[in-house]
Amino acid sequence: MTVRARWEIRPPDGSPPIRGDLRAPSGPAPRSAVILCHGFKGFKDWGFFPTLAKAIARRGHAAISFNFSRSGIGQDGRDFSALELFEQNTHSRNVAEIRTVLAAVRGNRLFPEPPQRIGLFGHSRGGGEAILAAAEDGGLNALVTWSAIAAVERWGDVEVNAWQRGDIVHIPNSRTGQQMPVGPGFWRDIKQNSGRLDIIRAAERLALPWLIVHGEDDETVSLTDSEVLFDAAGDNTELLQVEDAGHTFGAVHPYAGTSPALETAMDATLDWFEIHLA
Repeated sequence: MTVRARWEIRPPDGSPPIRGDLRAPSGPAPRSAVILCHGFKGFKDWGFFPTLAKAIARRGHAAISFNFSRSGIGQDGRDFSALELFEQNTHSRNVAEIRTVLAAVRGNRLFPEPPQRIGLFGHSRGGGEAILAAAEDGGLNALVTWSAIAAVERWGDVEVNAWQRGDIVHIPNSRTGQQMPVGPGFWRDIKQNSGRLDIIRAAERLALPWLIVHGEDDETVSLTDSEVLFDAAGDNTELLQVEDAGHTFGAVHPYAGTSPALETAMDATLDWFEIHLA
């Protein structure tokens, strides 16, 4: 059996809270934990995330999933009702929040006894940010990324020119029909922190065991991104390119069940964490 608890971290500067879930096997506190990071227009309860978190907990680890404070998800945890926060989102803020959650896991904020080994998981943009956070942290034991971006500068001239003018760019959300605002601070962060946000350079610094998973038919992030990351990574890295798999490996939201591609990605992920967090 597994248990689930909600948690909240309120930054001392008055920023919006980081809210998440902790799933763990019932009984003594687990000695290993996995932190899960969602991507752009994602959230901790999107599609496959709860299923993956439960599966990680059933393997004996704690699973810590959370919403970035500027994810746009409101207090109900389901709807993009806080688009004014989404507008303020940046890569640097998300990397810092991953580090904040890591610190909470290592301290006594979430566990009576901190886990001895910690893994990190990220999907899409969250995968790229997980790479950056792992390179900065240096103390993680395993990393898995799905459909991860290999660069933060992936926008066209229309968006870049609008941000440079100080305008807000609206990105359509095909699922909800909403226009998701991205403010000029997003692009300013990319230009001002280009060194810190260099995902390839971060990949080159990683020495931990890293599994790169990518769908061969990814319609959002090119399959080439996975190959570029793999070429940059060290000897402890493996690349799994999944046949007949798109950006979310067949998963949709609301979650409608698994698919062969999702099963392949999940099985490989669970095995990776079981081996390297043992």
